[in-house]
Formats: sequence, C-alpha cells, structure tokens
Amino acid sequence: MTRMQSYTIGQAARLLGVSPDTARRWADAGRVATHRDEAGRRLIDGRDLAAFSVEIGQQGADDAEVPYTSARNAFPGIVTGVRLGDVAAQVEIQAGPHRLVSLLTREAVEELGLEVGMEATARVKATNVHIDRG
Repeated sequence: MTRMQSYTIGQAARLLGVSPDTARRWADAGRVATHRDEAGRRLIDGRDLAAFSVEIGQQGADDAEVPYTSARNAFPGIVTGVRLGDVAAQVEIQAGPHRLVSLLTREAVEELGLEVGMEATARVKATNVHIDRG
C-alpha cells in the first residue's frame, strides 16, 4: 500500500486555483485540517484536500474576477474519485473550480496508481471548444 500524499499550503493553493494567502486563511479558519512535518511546515493530507476541493468546487468560483483568457488544455488538480469496473474505470479530478471526469481502462488507472488524494493532470483534446468572454 502506498503512503498518502500530503501537500504544502503552496501546493494546495495551486491545485485549488487560489493564492497561497487564501489557502493559508482557509487553513487558519479550520476549513481544511493541517498538520506539521518534521521541518515544521504545515501540510494537508491528500484525502482532506480532495474532500475540500469538492466542497469549494460545488460552491463555484468565489468573488474573485475571472481573467479574460482561453483556458489551456491541461488541468492540474487532485483526484477526488476513482471507480473501478471489471474493464473500465471512471476518474474524477477537481482542478480549482473545475470538475473533470474521465472514462479510461482499469489497466490505465492501475498502471498510473491513481488514488483519491493524488495530484494528477487532466489533459483534454477536443474538436469543438467554446470560448466565452465575461
């Protein structure tokens, strides 16, 4: 069994799509649990971060203004769900306020060692992409 990954406040902020100051304030307010490592750094367990990312993703984007940009096709985030079937699998990733769901083979999930709480990047290739400007 693999050891659960933990994330620094800065790493968590990047995965959640917020500033490190925002992630620190959330931790200080007790919205997400932290613990300290041997060096005294505050860390967030992967499973706790995954659950928190789903919570804030369901709340939608906060009051911050969305930048005028065309989103890139790589969405770094945290695995929030893995459902294995006999042949196929479903993997959910929360990338900031974006929830992405991918259907892939069970073999691919096992080869990548995907588990809830792990960092992963969803890469999207589409022939039809809509771009909105706020």
